[in-house]
Amino acid sequence: MDILSYLATGFGVALQPINLLVATLGAFIGTVVGLLPGLGPINGVALLLPLAFALKLPPETALILLAAVYIGCEYGGRISSILLNVPGDASAIMTALDGYPMARKGLGGVALSISAWSSFVGSMVATAGLVIAMPFLAKWALAFGPAEYFALMVFSFACLAGLVGDKPVKALLATAIGLALSTIGVDPNSGVYRFTFDSVHLSDGIQFIVVVIGLFSISEILLMLEGAVHGGATIPNTGRTLFNRKEFALTWWGTLRSSVVGFIVGVLPGAGATVASAIAYSMEKRLTDKEGTFGQGDIRGVAAPEAANNASANGSFVPMLTLGVPGSSTTAVMMGALTLYNITPGPALFEQQPGLVWGLIASMFIGNVILLVMNIPLVGVFTRMLNVPNWSLVPGILAISAVGVYSVHATTFDLVLMSLLGIVGYLLRKCDVPMAPLILGFVLGGMMEQNLRRALSITNGELAILWESPISISLWICAAAVVSVPLMYRLLVRNRRQALSAA
Repeated sequence: MDILSYLATGFGVALQPINLLVATLGAFIGTVVGLLPGLGPINGVALLLPLAFALKLPPETALILLAAVYIGCEYGGRISSILLNVPGDASAIMTALDGYPMARKGLGGVALSISAWSSFVGSMVATAGLVIAMPFLAKWALAFGPAEYFALMVFSFACLAGLVGDKPVKALLATAIGLALSTIGVDPNSGVYRFTFDSVHLSDGIQFIVVVIGLFSISEILLMLEGAVHGGATIPNTGRTLFNRKEFALTWWGTLRSSVVGFIVGVLPGAGATVASAIAYSMEKRLTDKEGTFGQGDIRGVAAPEAANNASANGSFVPMLTLGVPGSSTTAVMMGALTLYNITPGPALFEQQPGLVWGLIASMFIGNVILLVMNIPLVGVFTRMLNVPNWSLVPGILAISAVGVYSVHATTFDLVLMSLLGIVGYLLRKCDVPMAPLILGFVLGGMMEQNLRRALSITNGELAILWESPISISLWICAAAVVSVPLMYRLLVRNRRQALSAA
């Protein structure tokens, strides 16, 4: 009953006219920011933070605004992924795998509407989890040390095997390229320069946005130009902007499963929506892809990662609110917003500022409804992007991509690097090398290396720390099972068929 009464207090705060107004405004701004490649939720929240402080908004109103921007970005990131094959941020990469092929089949509206619905379900499940299990999950997240995080990264890479399909060598090559790119820059432990070739521009490593824009956006532009030269087929249009009952039934359980997975991963500080969407996509592919249609425009491959990355975003509020530990880079910026108001996140926050905490949680429920109501009618507007002719679409994508990359360091070196990576991405795609393992190898490689080195530094190099705790052991077993069980199953089926044919 205490939780219900606190939640009622929170709705009292969130339903105030000023808070409803900023939640709506934040949801719209977040959707637009998420749509633009290169900005992402962290930049959206960082841009709005000084504005909220300058306007002298009350702390609960400022936090509601920033949370609405954060959730809105997770919704918006899917739009460019599905329609243009240009992920707005890392967590939207998995959505592009099936979303873009759906758009090429003329089902862009269906992909957008199912992703909006899945995002809504994922966020609502995670917000409900936030209310019910916050104290317990916060203690559980504290049990994760470097060794457990390394095991989690291994599990994530094992899940990558689910993306391999019938191209294990090419996927392995892509993962190796991604891992190699993640090692460029200054070694965070020793300060040694690695693979920088004496270039000061590479001392900070290659920025994620440069890699993703180059490999996805620029290579896509080159493919568009190639299609124009060779008379590429026009995109058909089904006219449907909303998923039907059959598609809803097909994705419903996967959406729920991925929401739970996304929330659990989101509770872990630092794991993030990228890991959540990768695990959810791989899990769904293994559980349901009997026909081998994932990666070719399967609606289940759109619903699962979208539910997971939105659930993860909401889950990242658990460690921030209960422990004062940011669950993601975006919640780290939001913690900075709280410190501007002399508010310290942590266990005492629930007793000292119940209106702020429960007002924020209640605003997430309201913000999700606003986003769903806002996004579904706009599906038709977004899909018109597909009808734009290539002669005007290509320069537009190129301009957005260039501005997004240039805004990181304001240097032309990044633009040159983006172009080179685009050419490499084009060649790899012409050779049917999958891009998802490459990007995920790049994103997860740094986290994996850092946690491995931290774990080994604790024990002076003793490897046993990596599989000592029950959590680590469980994750290693799960990783081994993810890789070995499907292989054993295929072997069993093949032997059985051979036995039947011989008989």
